[in-house]
Amino acid sequence: MVRPLLPSASPPARARLLPRSARGVLVPLLISGLFVLAGRFQTCSSTLALPLTRSCAAMLESLVANARSGVAVNDECMLKFGELQSKRLHRFITYKMDDKFKEIVVDQVGDRATSYEDFTNSLPENDCRYAIYDFDFVTAEDVQKSRIFYILWSPDSAKVKSKMLYASSNQKFKSGLNGIQVELQATDASEISIDQIKDRAR
Repeated sequence: MVRPLLPSASPPARARLLPRSARGVLVPLLISGLFVLAGRFQTCSSTLALPLTRSCAAMLESLVANARSGVAVNDECMLKFGELQSKRLHRFITYKMDDKFKEIVVDQVGDRATSYEDFTNSLPENDCRYAIYDFDFVTAEDVQKSRIFYILWSPDSAKVKSKMLYASSNQKFKSGLNGIQVELQATDASEISIDQIKDRAR
């Protein structure tokens, strides 16, 4: 008895995954990079042996989710920036994310009479902020000038999630503020001292 030939089943396509050896190196390196960004990186005996803990995975998922969905920007943010840049109605503006990290909103606005100390005192010790400061100064040639500073304030004492979300949304937010002249990132008050501002304004 002759049996009909049946078509042979095609071998299942292999998933295109990185080799195991490569995954063992790249995944820990990615997690290490997140800890550096968060300011919470701790020295370990071997960086490549850093385990993928649940807390690491949760932070990674949070960052990826934010990158996909994006954080909305409230219309008032651009309105206040325009008032500072074009009309010179304000000395500084600070921006924050709302409690659910879904939208960037105006936090505080300082009028033209406020001092630089008033501005630095408006920045919280334990949380992040985006900030704009309009700095007036006189050059060595006795010429009055001004510089608009953009500052990403990310203190060491801020929560890891806050640092990550502010950092991941920073580029998108500042790109909408046309007219920024000097950019700074600061983790403590010494990095935005008045001397530092004067030096960067030149």
